[in-house]
Amino acid sequence: MNDPDPKPVDPADAGPVEARSAESGAKSGAESGTKSGDKSGDKSDPKADTKSAVARSAKAEGQATWRFLVAHPAHWLALGLGSGLLRPGPGTWGTLLAWLLFGAIAPDGASDPATALIVIAVAMIIGTWATGHAAAVLGEADPSVIVIDEIVAFWLVLVMLPAGPHLLRWQALAFVLFRFFDIVKPPPIRQIDRRWKNAFGVMADDLMAALYTLLVIALAVRLGL
Repeated sequence: MNDPDPKPVDPADAGPVEARSAESGAKSGAESGTKSGDKSGDKSDPKADTKSAVARSAKAEGQATWRFLVAHPAHWLALGLGSGLLRPGPGTWGTLLAWLLFGAIAPDGASDPATALIVIAVAMIIGTWATGHAAAVLGEADPSVIVIDEIVAFWLVLVMLPAGPHLLRWQALAFVLFRFFDIVKPPPIRQIDRRWKNAFGVMADDLMAALYTLLVIALAVRLGL
């Protein structure tokens, strides 16, 4: 005849040894369950994360309207005077606006690069503020409608281009190269874009695209192209 199943020991009725054994078993089970839950919670579905990011971006773009543009000076700056609302490719429209504004102010290139760099540094600070404000309202770290990052970064490229009779050719090449690097995002641009989810990160990845552009152009000038 089989013995009946033993009843669980109640720590209140058991002796000291049995009570400690029962408490140890309970703690072990609780810790095991917690660790199991933690491990399952640490695992994230990349597809779900991508869908969530796309949904947030779509929501942000839906909120960015012409009314949003004029609601606050920061929105006006962050959206590049409205160029960020144009489709397709708001980043390309923002870069084109940067080119047109620079050409209107300095048609023959930057005559005083040192002063121009100071202006760009100030624009970087203001752009970071405007980006942070607009992104917070839209609820997305880097909405595509924000193009002040492309504008300031491309100004840096235009200031550093060699002046002369071929200036327009260099500017056109810089435009294509800058958009290429900003879209493809070679290292470390992609890493900055993914990890620095703040206004400074939004500005920084385009500055890196500008540096890549200037490196290629410097190589072309060195080779006499």
